[in-house]
Amino acid sequence: MGKFVIGCILCLPIIFSINGLVFAAEFTFTYVPLENEEVSSVSLRGSFNSWGEWPMEKQHDGTWNITVDLEPGEYQYKFYINGKWPQDMSTARDGGPVDPNAVGYINDGFGGQNAICRIKEETTEGVVLVHNPDDPAYLCIADERLVIRLKTSPHKVAKVFLVTDEGKWPMERQLQWEYGEVFRLSLGFPDSLKYHFVGYTIEGTEFSLPEDPSQFFFFDGIDRFPQIKWVSKGIIYQIFPDRFYNGNPKNDSLALMSDEFHFNEQWSQNKLWAKEGPSLAKWNDPISTQHCCHQYFGGDLVGIIEKLDYLKGLGVTALYLNPIFDSGSTHGYDTHNYMKVSPKFGSEENLQELLNEAHKRGMRVILDFVPNHTGLGFWAFQDVVKKGKDSPYWDWYFIHQWPFTPGDPTAYEAWWGVGSLPKLNTGNSEVKKYLFKVVNHWLNFGADGWRVDVPNELVEAQAFFKEMRQIAKMEKEDAYLIAEIWQLDSSWVKGDQFDSLMNYALGRDILLNFAKGSIDGEGTLANLSRYFGSYGENVTGMGFNLVSSHDTGRILTDLGGGNFGDSPKPEAVEKLKLLSTLLYTLPGAPVIFQGDERGILGEKEFFDAQRYPIQWNTLDENLVSHYKKLAQLRQEIPALTSSVIRDYYGTGNLLSFFRGEQGSGEVIVVANNGTETVKFELPSGNWRSVTEGEILQGSIYVPSLQVRIFEHL
Repeated sequence: MGKFVIGCILCLPIIFSINGLVFAAEFTFTYVPLENEEVSSVSLRGSFNSWGEWPMEKQHDGTWNITVDLEPGEYQYKFYINGKWPQDMSTARDGGPVDPNAVGYINDGFGGQNAICRIKEETTEGVVLVHNPDDPAYLCIADERLVIRLKTSPHKVAKVFLVTDEGKWPMERQLQWEYGEVFRLSLGFPDSLKYHFVGYTIEGTEFSLPEDPSQFFFFDGIDRFPQIKWVSKGIIYQIFPDRFYNGNPKNDSLALMSDEFHFNEQWSQNKLWAKEGPSLAKWNDPISTQHCCHQYFGGDLVGIIEKLDYLKGLGVTALYLNPIFDSGSTHGYDTHNYMKVSPKFGSEENLQELLNEAHKRGMRVILDFVPNHTGLGFWAFQDVVKKGKDSPYWDWYFIHQWPFTPGDPTAYEAWWGVGSLPKLNTGNSEVKKYLFKVVNHWLNFGADGWRVDVPNELVEAQAFFKEMRQIAKMEKEDAYLIAEIWQLDSSWVKGDQFDSLMNYALGRDILLNFAKGSIDGEGTLANLSRYFGSYGENVTGMGFNLVSSHDTGRILTDLGGGNFGDSPKPEAVEKLKLLSTLLYTLPGAPVIFQGDERGILGEKEFFDAQRYPIQWNTLDENLVSHYKKLAQLRQEIPALTSSVIRDYYGTGNLLSFFRGEQGSGEVIVVANNGTETVKFELPSGNWRSVTEGEILQGSIYVPSLQVRIFEHL
């Protein structure tokens, strides 16, 4: 008999072992304090626990550790020390790593680095089998079909069949990477289904899951995590309002009246700092030292309305707006009033007009929600400043001392120690009540969804977002909820919190590195397989897939196109075309950060340059045309907006994958990130080039930095 590790008998999400083989491996994390460092608490936070808190225990030798069970794979993490995040796990301790046992480091999305740990399978003699019907990665409804998947050890299973009362169906091998292989079958949406798996190892040993033939898995016919159709077939455009377009210069000066400067006494009362106060700028003025947060250019809601037809021409079906509520900065993440449109951006009537005009054009509008912290000018915080413990809002925050100087991060908890962003206590029922009221108010007003800022940093985050989801979906069933999580982390998208993450893990970690030539085709295909094998197809089919945003560099600069003010290098433009084509041909909704389609450059050294206003009198017409053609392809080729992807072949500079259900109408995407033309062998059958229209078989050639797309006839 073969040896197996079987996960989840019946409907129980259980992992257990047979013959002593273990699927989940024990791993110990250890923090070693510096000499004379006073440490009162350490916890482990990472992609394995939704960045929640796992307390570590102090040992007799002064170190802190925790041992946990982790499935094979790669994880990102940080130690949370004395209630604070180390910004950079690679250099935060006197220039050395916080955890010397880390196998590597990766951008955390906030200017620092997360550490990486890698868990390998403990056994090579057995076969791992995992199926958990409570996890959408294994069972979900996608594209109105029931998708059932089984995860196995790579290279060890030859065939798998799904067995029901009505028959036996072969499952297709869908995805494969270093630690796993996925077999898949989709069926018409049944009223209910009893099923089990049978299969054969490559040595010919038969297996079944569950092992006892009298047991079975059960699907009750209820879709508890429905896809949002307008997302799956959509194209999303991100707008940073102050830098998009100035449609009403009359409201420009209002930005100065509500600026943080008036509330941050550490800033305004410091003679040296006060010289660098907030300012108004003309649309093409140079970048100032306050460009990040307090150099206002006058973009507004009226400006967005005036550009809706331009966006419609790009094929855009949804807008994501950075915060538009009353705040003290250009970026808006320091909210003063969640119930009020910022006067610098316009009025509530302007927002209503924007929603109406966008909806007329078939566009949805997603707003930005910041529940983790407020600005100094938020009314509840101002009440605490004035009244101290006599304020009914004292417990809305974490105040260390009073009286205090607003802007002093030692006096209260603040986001990453930034004194202008005092942290909210989202474990407080009154805080939650207020924030949930905000969520429903603007959905009822006409907004179509929320992107949530730093959700992993909230107090009692999972409980908060489970409740928020229920409230939001009751108000608007197809409201789209997006979490700002930068890493691959499926724990947020199981059907009880968010619909999607901000998928930097796809756009930047995988696609950008392939376009740059940093990872070859084989590695990229494995990374794509791991990514799409980790999430349910319903989730990836409505993914918020982006490469750049207000928090990253400009794509064209990342690709070597030059710096702010330069003329983009032609090779980098071709790499951007390759990258955007891949983004548009993968499951989910591609997201454009304003101006990327026009060939805008940024700065590698000066991070904030990517937020410079769009100069509407300059553009790369060829690049804009390219984005329009991509949108047209998604409209014309159904497979490109399906939720289905299968890996095919990757080696050297070549990457290829299938899209859509297997058979007629499926698509194969073939990309070459190299400098030379490469030969590629098409799968058997007739394939139509979707751009040239020619019918092809056998060998084809893919030019340098090109993507070719073929539809199966």
